[in-house]
Amino acid sequence: MDRLEDLDHGVNVAVIGAGWAGLAAAVALTQAKIRVSVFEAARHLGGRARSVEIEGAKLDNGQHILIGAYRETLRLMRAVGADPDKLLLRSPLAIEYPGKFSLRAPRLRAPLHLAAALLSARGICWRERMAALRFMQAMRRNAYRIAADVPVAELLARHGQAGALARYLWEPLCVSALNTPAACASAQTFLNVLRDALDGAREASDFLIPRTDLGRLFPEPAAQFVHANGGSVRPGTPVRNLDKTESGFVLDAGAEHYSHVILALGPHQLDPLLDRFAALAPVRQSVAAFAYEPIYTCYLQYPQAVTMPQAMTGFDGGNIQWIFDRGRLNAIPGLLAAVISARGAHQNTSQEALAGSIHRELAACLPGLPAPLWSRVIAEKRATFSCRPGIVRPTNRTAVEHLYLAGDYTASDYPATLETAVRSGVRAASLIQQR
Repeated sequence: MDRLEDLDHGVNVAVIGAGWAGLAAAVALTQAKIRVSVFEAARHLGGRARSVEIEGAKLDNGQHILIGAYRETLRLMRAVGADPDKLLLRSPLAIEYPGKFSLRAPRLRAPLHLAAALLSARGICWRERMAALRFMQAMRRNAYRIAADVPVAELLARHGQAGALARYLWEPLCVSALNTPAACASAQTFLNVLRDALDGAREASDFLIPRTDLGRLFPEPAAQFVHANGGSVRPGTPVRNLDKTESGFVLDAGAEHYSHVILALGPHQLDPLLDRFAALAPVRQSVAAFAYEPIYTCYLQYPQAVTMPQAMTGFDGGNIQWIFDRGRLNAIPGLLAAVISARGAHQNTSQEALAGSIHRELAACLPGLPAPLWSRVIAEKRATFSCRPGIVRPTNRTAVEHLYLAGDYTASDYPATLETAVRSGVRAASLIQQR
């Protein structure tokens, strides 16, 4: 269906980058009847959260999990026809370390659900339960704000969050949310996550685990939505140069001019497109100061009878942090996905050796586990920026008129997540609509 005649011809936007931020911006602009063209260097959509084909199966470059607090992501999924109720497995907050720790939130109103979960948790003593409740009460009294940002580990120590409580609850939540070790992660950003996930509506803390590959979750339906409403999405089309003339922005000295541009690239990819704009030197400097954290995902295909007790299981003491049973989630029996977030010794291990080590950790949990039929490690070495105290993140609006930034690294209360990327794209689109 061609609806070009309905579009606002006074505005013609180029979005460079078809990750979740760029596609969120394109969908929001399309909804506002603004002409949009999306350019993506890769052949696939989704950026650092995309689908890949492994051994004939459509999987992901990394295992992702959403939570109920991802309001914008869920809203845009529905807008482009991707039904979250069908594509995501929703379950109340539950953290399981077999034989070591178990926490499950009942379906009570917030914050009662968290209090009940802490009081009934297994693997922590009564003193730790009460310390956790006091910690959450203290954070609530201060509106989840601290006078000066410090590492998460320091904040936890100040409030007596130690032992099994820190090891199995707060530290894993920190690494999962911020993809940064607690010893150096931003406590203020972590508190922002706790505020909205654990002290918001009860369903905000729900885990939403994808039942399908990441491409079908949002990127592919978003591209179809843009195409169906008069826009274009062009994979395999890199943009290497960006200029601004009296007639608008020009990409790679092409013939077409654009009234506005949204740069929706990873922060480490920005510099070549900014070097012709002297006013953007501060942005280039702040982004150049970023450190990055990896996410490793190891897929192991076992015989079909192999399964985990639940869809998502926590591991402790080795390489694995979480195991996802893709048989339970994606109907691929015997396929397990091991996730290792943030930096660590695994970065200095060969992929073959790492897969072997992960198999041995699984075999210790699943007696009699046979050797995998195949395994594959995917290392996203710059999965997110390292979310540390004092980091300076650029805003969506830049010093160059009609040029905007979008991405999970831009200024936000939140760390680098899918929701942060989506919100950033929507915000950049909103700035264009306002102007």
